[in-house]
Amino acid sequence: MNGWIGVDLDGTLAEQDPANPHAFEIGEPIPAMVARVRRWLDEGRDVRIFTARVSHDGPYSGDFMQQRAIDRWTINVFGRALPVTCRKDDFCIALYDDLAVQVQRNTGLLLAEHEP
Repeated sequence: MNGWIGVDLDGTLAEQDPANPHAFEIGEPIPAMVARVRRWLDEGRDVRIFTARVSHDGPYSGDFMQQRAIDRWTINVFGRALPVTCRKDDFCIALYDDLAVQVQRNTGLLLAEHEP
């Protein structure tokens, strides 16, 4: 299957401090998700960090500083910088996120019960 896999950073790939959700620091790696991403990378998959940290109108400021912090973090964890985006496109095949609610395609039906 061609395309890229988006992995949310805060709360999915790295621990997020709920008391300081908009900090410039990136939390400790979450072992289960890091192992999954490493496997995909070893398989030659296109994995991208999918985060609002680089959004121009998101809760974070200093996009360039966020990008550099993410690059340093991914180099430390994976041995290389991973592409970073805050946008989905037609080539995105999956998103892994701690806040997402999965909806069945073309139906609007939730695949699991969820109330915010």
